[in-house]
Amino acid sequence: MGAPIELAQLTRSYGKHRGVIEVDLSVREGEIFAFLGPNGAGKTTTIRVLMGLLRPTSGRAQIFGLDCWRDAARVKALIGFCPGEMRLYEGLTGKEFLDLFAGFRPRSDPRRRATLTDRLDLDTARRIRQLSRGNRQKLAVVQALMHEAPLLILDEPSSGLDPLKQQTFLELLLEEKAAGRTIFLSSHAIPDVERVADRVGILREGRLIAVEQITALKDKRSRRADVTFTEPIAPERLALDGIRVLDRDADGRRFSLAVSGEVAAFLRILVALPVDDLRLSEADLDTIFRQYYSDEAVPA
Repeated sequence: MGAPIELAQLTRSYGKHRGVIEVDLSVREGEIFAFLGPNGAGKTTTIRVLMGLLRPTSGRAQIFGLDCWRDAARVKALIGFCPGEMRLYEGLTGKEFLDLFAGFRPRSDPRRRATLTDRLDLDTARRIRQLSRGNRQKLAVVQALMHEAPLLILDEPSSGLDPLKQQTFLELLLEEKAAGRTIFLSSHAIPDVERVADRVGILREGRLIAVEQITALKDKRSRRADVTFTEPIAPERLALDGIRVLDRDADGRRFSLAVSGEVAAFLRILVALPVDDLRLSEADLDTIFRQYYSDEAVPA
């Protein structure tokens, strides 16, 4: 059996536009791999190719050695899938909806489903049209996890969950990993990724520009500094070693910066400038992620 996910020079075009471009990626068995990128970067296109919903324009996409397009039915049997925009059957109750999906997997264990609904505090007696966004998302998560598939492909799975249920969801992911399952997680929730992922892939305009161990990525973390000046400042005055301009207002007075290295060195630079206000945040993964998308970022 091949790797849980194997992409080789994967390209998917939409006419003159490309969703993903020559992506090479191998996801290892038993890891949580986070797939990051803003809207339009190509995350959902990649997932649709993996699910056999889109045919590659060129290149190859395989799951456990099976071709995602030619062997789509066999591939789907190996995946627990939570789409980013799930179309639910509004007239069904939650129980009827889960019964329907369980029917596609003869070995589906009702005790497993009951455990998940209890953990997520999901009322399956109500009709889907009556459910809040958060409860609809819980239903989608239960549907993906209840089959105990060897590979989970989850597209923004925690979107809409309240903080307590987000915590429960992360615990479930770690339990799935401990059971030997592989998780491919597309998410905008950077703090969640930082807590559970083993490796991270970053997409930019359809290209995979970085794949990093989460520990290595954390070592590169920078602090974020939001600085307001009393008068416009040229960006070149801040584009120095250890400082990267992430964003700035049109008036040239407000900047968001990524600051690496010694904070004291950064403060010495500010002393010579007309600072009106400064907010310095703790180092986090989100700042690194934004660096890959700033104008100065160079694809790896």
